[in-house]
Amino acid sequence: MPPTLLRRLLAWTLAILPLAGHAIEEPDYEILRTFDGVELRQYAPYVVAEVVLDTTAEEAGNLAFPILAGYIFGKNKGDTKLAMTAPVTQSAVPVKMAMTAPVTQSASAGGMQVQFVLPKGTTLASAPQPLDPRVRLRLVPASQWVALRYSGTWSQANYDEHLALLKARAANAGIATQGEPVLARYNAPFTPWFLRRNEIWLAVR
Repeated sequence: MPPTLLRRLLAWTLAILPLAGHAIEEPDYEILRTFDGVELRQYAPYVVAEVVLDTTAEEAGNLAFPILAGYIFGKNKGDTKLAMTAPVTQSAVPVKMAMTAPVTQSASAGGMQVQFVLPKGTTLASAPQPLDPRVRLRLVPASQWVALRYSGTWSQANYDEHLALLKARAANAGIATQGEPVLARYNAPFTPWFLRRNEIWLAVR
């Protein structure tokens, strides 16, 4: 393992280790329907701290975690420490087209968006402001998602396999999806791969 990757992994592990024995809060959702191992969920609004990085999917979590953990653990105005929540989500940010007058189009670079869900009851007004300009706070509105849970490693092959399953099962159930898939990770890196809870989410059209 490259030394830089090892250092990032150790930083992630040490940050989460004190919380490993405690229940981790998740955003509220209602299961509307289940089919073929897939859940159709209605999520209530929640606030996230997020960072967008121009990097690969494999590297995004390792690079983003120290930035977001710094915010969670007090690198914010007021030195407020926030409770750790789950999952840590990751998704691609699509390339967007800029509009001007007269109308012209140009591509702006996308990247990988990694989010931490802030504790329940947190609003944009009450959330401590980050000191790191790379950290953004955002309200995620109420929304519906289809979610497939799976275990195993965070490898691209494992992700691709289950994403294909989720897309096929949603289509077979007559549910149209939209946007970029979201990888949701609920466990620390030191959790054995066979005990990990991973999910892929697709937004319902």
